[in-house]
Amino acid sequence: MKKYALLAAVILCLTALSRAQDRIEAPTPSQNALERSAAPPASLTPPAVGNNQPQLSSKGTAPALRELSPWSMFLSADALVKAVMISLAFASFVTWTIFLAKSANLHLERWQLKRSLTRVSAAKTLAEAQLALGRRRDVLVSLLLAGTEEVRMSADSVVEGGIKERAASRFTEIVRTETRAVRQGMGVLATIGATAPFVGLFGTVWGIMNSFIGISKSQITNLAVVAPGIAEALLATACGLAAAIPAVIFYNQLTRTMRGYLDLVGRASGAVGRILSRDLERTHGRLDSRAAE
Repeated sequence: MKKYALLAAVILCLTALSRAQDRIEAPTPSQNALERSAAPPASLTPPAVGNNQPQLSSKGTAPALRELSPWSMFLSADALVKAVMISLAFASFVTWTIFLAKSANLHLERWQLKRSLTRVSAAKTLAEAQLALGRRRDVLVSLLLAGTEEVRMSADSVVEGGIKERAASRFTEIVRTETRAVRQGMGVLATIGATAPFVGLFGTVWGIMNSFIGISKSQITNLAVVAPGIAEALLATACGLAAAIPAVIFYNQLTRTMRGYLDLVGRASGAVGRILSRDLERTHGRLDSRAAE
């Protein structure tokens, strides 16, 4: 019994000692208040080294990061700037369409006219030249038909020079008509090449003006906030240059190609004139010989 009583006394002593130690280690309410008053405010603590988080703006909120891809800049641009970009994209589409269509047409017409000139080079009369060409449909055929029609309409004329003059007048009209047909669309290319940079510049000025108005309203001059609006405005200038530069290059290229084709048209007119002159001399020579007999 004495052993059990001694063990119980030891346990009670240990319990009392542990409670006393917990009271000593626990802070009192007054100590908590002193520690809170002595701690520096959270806003004055320096940021941790290597922190990559965006700096807070003047209103305490981090600026939203925006993607600066061309498509995202177009979607977030002003309505007028969007209209400018769409019009410039349409102008670029028209430029490429005209260039591809006219290039293919000019190369085909030039190739056919060269072959036609080769075929009629040995013809002695207008009828032989028409038979050599067959069913071809180009400017040389039109010239031959005009010469034949003028000879038919002037069958009762005895003045050879008058027939040549009237035929030459017909040839000049055909060459002018062909020149006008070939130059169709060149005015559009010239207009796009001359005005597209200024249209893009107008969109840029309007977009930058809106950006500065937004800066004045938000009173935020952080570059991360200002840069997207300016980039959207400059995209309009890039669209203007992208439409104008190909238009100028294509205009010069097509002008050189048309000059070569029109030179061939002039050669065709001269070839038909020579055939007509030989045909008339031969016809009038036979008539004179018959009259002499």
